[in-house]
Amino acid sequence: MKISGLQKLTLLDYPGHLAAVVFLPGCNLRCPFCQNSSLVLEPETAPAITEEELMHFLKKRSGILEGVCVTGGEPTLHPELPDLLASIHDAGYLAKLDTNGTDPGLLQSLIQDGLVDYVAMDIKAGKSNYRRVCGLTANVPEMSDPLLKKIDRSIEILKTGAIDYEFRTTVVQGLHTEQDFTEIRDWLSGSQAYFLQSFRDCPEVLMENHPFTAFSEEQMKHFLEIVQETIPTAALRGI
Repeated sequence: MKISGLQKLTLLDYPGHLAAVVFLPGCNLRCPFCQNSSLVLEPETAPAITEEELMHFLKKRSGILEGVCVTGGEPTLHPELPDLLASIHDAGYLAKLDTNGTDPGLLQSLIQDGLVDYVAMDIKAGKSNYRRVCGLTANVPEMSDPLLKKIDRSIEILKTGAIDYEFRTTVVQGLHTEQDFTEIRDWLSGSQAYFLQSFRDCPEVLMENHPFTAFSEEQMKHFLEIVQETIPTAALRGI
């Protein structure tokens, strides 16, 4: 399979573990604040390494690294994902998956087959604002929105507690309001872990000449207080 990037060490992406990060190309969403726009908009032009090269790297790092984070883009778009995760396990590593939750069937299968040890799922916004923040057409009734149905199902799969997981939201001034967090508070009630992380600008942001900025630390703490009403363990990350 095509692997479009390798970060050889991260202390942050896999909680409690030294890890590497593998980037897979392509995404089915178009979030305007996305910081990996080249992987989303031009996946065919992204540089590539082979799975064999990845496994050679992991073999050399055995006993130093503990896990591998598979991210994107959206990894669940790749039919070869289960094989990649199996290879990571066979090499003696824990496997973490970053996902937008749009393929609950595959997510369930990966968990049931023991191919993933930790899942980080993005919660883009509150339900009423979800499609807008994902960069999709917004004129779909919320109750019949197929996207939200998939997100709902993935949330429920993770909340069963069959695997360690976290939900997370990148908070963007210009896209989010307080209403998003009152809706998320009710949506994710009782979740094991939820993080609010602040938007950071970079040249790779998908929308050119965007108006987005980070909220102040005070505003982020206010949003945190809202979600902590039903998710007491919720926390800020990278603030």
